[in-house]
Amino acid sequence: MREAAASNQPDDGTGRLPVRATGRGGMVATDPRLQALSTLVHAGEQEPEEQGFDFRTYWNVIHKRRWTVVGAFAIIMLTGIIATFLTTPIYRATAVIQIERQSLQVVNIPGVEPIDAPYDREFYETQFQLLTSRTMAEKIAGELDPSNPVFDVMGAPSLWQKAMELVMGEAPPMEPAEEAVYKRRRLVGLIRGGLEVDPIRNSRLVRIRFYSPDAPLSASIANSIAKGFMDANMERKIDTSSYAKTFLEDRLDQVKLKLQDSEKALAEFATRERFVNIGNRETLLSSELEALTSALTSAKTSRIEAQARLLQGRGSNAMSHPAMLQNAGVQALRVTRGKLESEYQEKLLTYKPGFPLMQQIRSQIEQIDKQLAAEVQMVRNSLTANFQAATDQEALLQEQVALLTDDVLSMQSRSTDFTVLEREVETNSQLYDALLQRYKEIGITSNVDANNISIVDPALQPSRPFTPNLKRALMISAILGLMIGIGLAFLFEYLDDTLKRPEEIEKHLGISVLGVIPKLSGATPEQAQVDPRSAFSEAYRSVRTSLQFSTEDGVPKCLLVTSPSAAEGKSTTAVTLARNFAQLGRRVLLIDADLRNPSLHRMLGTDNTVGLSNYLSGKIRPAGSIKGTKTPRLTLIPSGPMPPNPAELLAGPKMLSLVSLASEKFDQVIIDGPPIMGLADSPILSNMADGTLIIVESGISRIATAKGALKRLYAARAHVIGAVMTKYDARIAGYGYGGYGDYLYYSYGGATPKALTKN
Repeated sequence: MREAAASNQPDDGTGRLPVRATGRGGMVATDPRLQALSTLVHAGEQEPEEQGFDFRTYWNVIHKRRWTVVGAFAIIMLTGIIATFLTTPIYRATAVIQIERQSLQVVNIPGVEPIDAPYDREFYETQFQLLTSRTMAEKIAGELDPSNPVFDVMGAPSLWQKAMELVMGEAPPMEPAEEAVYKRRRLVGLIRGGLEVDPIRNSRLVRIRFYSPDAPLSASIANSIAKGFMDANMERKIDTSSYAKTFLEDRLDQVKLKLQDSEKALAEFATRERFVNIGNRETLLSSELEALTSALTSAKTSRIEAQARLLQGRGSNAMSHPAMLQNAGVQALRVTRGKLESEYQEKLLTYKPGFPLMQQIRSQIEQIDKQLAAEVQMVRNSLTANFQAATDQEALLQEQVALLTDDVLSMQSRSTDFTVLEREVETNSQLYDALLQRYKEIGITSNVDANNISIVDPALQPSRPFTPNLKRALMISAILGLMIGIGLAFLFEYLDDTLKRPEEIEKHLGISVLGVIPKLSGATPEQAQVDPRSAFSEAYRSVRTSLQFSTEDGVPKCLLVTSPSAAEGKSTTAVTLARNFAQLGRRVLLIDADLRNPSLHRMLGTDNTVGLSNYLSGKIRPAGSIKGTKTPRLTLIPSGPMPPNPAELLAGPKMLSLVSLASEKFDQVIIDGPPIMGLADSPILSNMADGTLIIVESGISRIATAKGALKRLYAARAHVIGAVMTKYDARIAGYGYGGYGDYLYYSYGGATPKALTKN
């Protein structure tokens, strides 16, 4: 019948039979049947659309897993409280000291007292390491009583050490000397373990903290470490000054003898060689030679300048020579000649050159030219005389420099020993002065009681334990508990691969959701159906309405109701839909085709001694298997006795004949099939039915199982019209009509059912 119905559908031009698949609103869309399986395979591979942060989604996860969050929170809080009360109280005492880069500088001793810097990380890190050093701990341990019971509490073995002692056995007893050494080392370790050095940022202050189970002991050790560190620093400074003073005394005696010997040798040499030391260790000849050399340089410069002026005066442009320009007679003659020349040129416009007046002016110009030539010659003679004088002076100085140079070179050839002796005297003198100055300064500072370490705040006896802090422990436990609880909630949600919401069915399976059935609380489906205003009844009526629009012809004439796994509510859905269609006045036949685990006869209160299995085995006719029900117009064919071979019976021709006959006699045929996975029954029935409705239980049906079930149906050429999600927890939604956005259901009086029975 299923193939016959399919054969009446139009071909799409590709040679493949089309099938009907419903959209979200119940509208019909035709797709090639053989492409449905490929659509399912690739449905899960499609990447979801990117969405922004949705607070409601995360809140729903937390609300759903609230008991996980509450449980983790309670466990962490309880653990924190127990650990707090079982922890030994620890008291913290704090002393504050100030560490300067150097002490107060009464005198500055370069090399012994370093120059201060704004912040020397290496210096301060060294001081912190000295504070926590083993030597400092040993110094403090020498002032304490090792038999103090507080140290036994501080050095109590851990649980791991106790366990190792139980396994390995107790250590053999120690000798008194060994025990004393052991206690001393343990005490040093306890002091170093309880000490904390905390520098204050952007300052030269340092906190010295000590932790112990005894408040007076914490304050005492903190103060002892601060004072011991200050004393140790002072001792190091005194030792350094004492060593430097002794060393300088020895060096001064040695350098003093060397200085005396070198001075004596220098004096004897100067007397013998007649050397005179003038200021900067130059002899008289050297000074005189330097002066003559400077004068010779000046004479050469003057001679060169005079020669340049002379050559310029002899040139064609001699009138531009500075000497000519500075000569008053020359300039006056040039001015007069210029006026006459101008007058001559002016009158030349009126008179001819032979005119007496013109000849007179020309005669005056010639007379001035003669006078001007005489003045120029006088200037040139003066330049020549100056040049000759400069040349003579240079020659004379050159001769004197040559003579004196010979004397200086002769003297320098004999002055090597004097220079060496003089340099040795100067070096020894400087070294002696420096050592003597350093020795006097160290002698002064050795008596100055200055320390770069000072105690700012001594440690006070703490009035209450530092740890455990109940308020802080509770806060940390609460935050940690919430974080772990929420993390576990999201982890469990991530690991939960079940179908929980209707849109997940559309996303992962690629089929429409025809309805969402809420949970019921404290009532059976039969009790819930008594009240037609309940959300349970309204949900199934919504499914019925969706089925009426699932195909072009309305509700499939023969509808198979199945599920991927058992106990997902398929039998309840089949019975409820049958009753709803019967209430519309239709003649409905309900067939219990689950020959392995039948349940419809119990739900409808009928006998199951004779049923579908008897007919399929050929023992009775179809009419002999039909049973009446309490619901008008609703007829039931129970499963009958369980056969050994259900799949063979359902695949035989009698089942197809029954479906065809029932579709002609009744307005609606609903088949309650067995689960899909692991059985061949439902794929066989889906090929005979006009439509298959898959039932998915919210939070139980796994995605992989549902995909596998749908693939089996498509492989059997089933017409899957959609899915119904059952046992949906409506408490996560509000009131209103159902929708795929929030999945709300309208309920009279605001009642929200909570639980649905299995199957």
